[in-house]
Amino acid sequence: MWRCFRNANRIMIHPHGFACSRAERQAVALRSRRVDDYPFRNYYLSCRVCTQSLFFVPVGFLGNAPHMDEIMQIVQASPPLEWCENSRTGSHADAGFTRELFPPDMALRTRKFHRQLEGYRMSPLKSLGHLAGMLNLGGIWIKDESVRLSLNSFKALGGSYAIYRYVTEKLGGEVPVEKLLAGEARRKLGDLVFATATDGNHGRGIAWSATRLGFKSVVYVHKNTSAARIDAIRRNGAEIVVVDGTYDDAVRRVSADATKHGWQIISDTSWTGYEDIPKWVMQGYTTLVAEAQEQLAGQGLARPTHVFVQAGVGALAASVMGFYQQLLGADRPKTVVVEPTDAACLMLSAQQQDGNPRHFEGELDTIMAGLACGDPSPLAWNVLRHCADVFAKCPDYVAAKGMRVYAVPLDGDPFIVSGESGAVTLGALMYIMRWAGARALREALELGPDSQILLINTEGNTDPDDFRRVVWEGGDSVPDAYKTHVSRSFGG
Repeated sequence: MWRCFRNANRIMIHPHGFACSRAERQAVALRSRRVDDYPFRNYYLSCRVCTQSLFFVPVGFLGNAPHMDEIMQIVQASPPLEWCENSRTGSHADAGFTRELFPPDMALRTRKFHRQLEGYRMSPLKSLGHLAGMLNLGGIWIKDESVRLSLNSFKALGGSYAIYRYVTEKLGGEVPVEKLLAGEARRKLGDLVFATATDGNHGRGIAWSATRLGFKSVVYVHKNTSAARIDAIRRNGAEIVVVDGTYDDAVRRVSADATKHGWQIISDTSWTGYEDIPKWVMQGYTTLVAEAQEQLAGQGLARPTHVFVQAGVGALAASVMGFYQQLLGADRPKTVVVEPTDAACLMLSAQQQDGNPRHFEGELDTIMAGLACGDPSPLAWNVLRHCADVFAKCPDYVAAKGMRVYAVPLDGDPFIVSGESGAVTLGALMYIMRWAGARALREALELGPDSQILLINTEGNTDPDDFRRVVWEGGDSVPDAYKTHVSRSFGG
């Protein structure tokens, strides 16, 4: 049900209807931007109470049949992008904290470890130069993690390093990987079992890492995890437990069961008394950023000007942004965190005044399974609240559009296989550059012909059925109101 509030000569239409009881008296905009690409010149704002979209339209248009369909299309479809700028960016309060997490030699240490893993090689950095030209950008660079260790995802970088650090702490010092598999070190460690909760990719990485290092693993998944992702985890050696609930429910359940059975949890989410392992996971991810910097240097670029990173609990985003903060300080790239509209716990946290992380209510129902998280990792949040310039959220159709653009590139650009969570940053970037409603954000980020954008394709085709539904059959299509390319054939 849509609830309409009359305001002078305009009508405010609130998508939550009566669910937001204070909307009528507190419809003060967090931001306002005028959209001129529709004849009724819609005014679009956000409700201060629940942050949902509000649509102000002149009263006269509500009785004007030619415009009514267009108005209702926009009202009923989630906008492609909502965002907030981070007022805490530039604060030096976290300098010591970030330096402790990501000391100058961190990436050297993680890469030294990862080079010992069977099948390790740098993932490719691919240029979408023609798309960059179309969007009036200097360059778009994709760190393609879909080929990482034949696992379709970057996640094993963090999980393997965390397991390695845990076992070397137990042994009292660093040991070459080959010596963990046999001999005195193996006897000291005994029969360790590693456990984790996952939306798919993290669990697969833990299963792979534990098996390669000679240990057992148990992986907890939530009820909406696809069969393909579960099978991939099982094939890598893990025992599977399905939890009737969300990802966050799976996190709570594995914590309780691990305590009961004496397992060691490997999670990228921190909580009170559990910070070392999430820290090691985040440090493990710095390998991919260090690789990207090396590859950009090979193209004659000292650094990207902008970095867009997708986020669930925020571990990867914090790793990337913390890495650049420590490497470049005030000269770091401008940074954007991108989340699903229906699981935007970091953006919700950023919109609060006290700087504390917030729980995002709801079923977390999004095709971006790897980002369907309701609670930020406090460890990651402590980095992001000071290092991220913008927090943004996008509906599923933005991720789906990104998948199709990767899969059907402009002539001369490389083909990239990207899953839902991997593609949302490309979809978001395209809307920032082409959608009139994002003009203010485009200008705030100073995006233009001199911009060199780094994106991370965090996953490949991890769910073949859903991949085909989106790429082959056009699933989660862009609403007509937000299409930027319209066919002129057949009257279109």
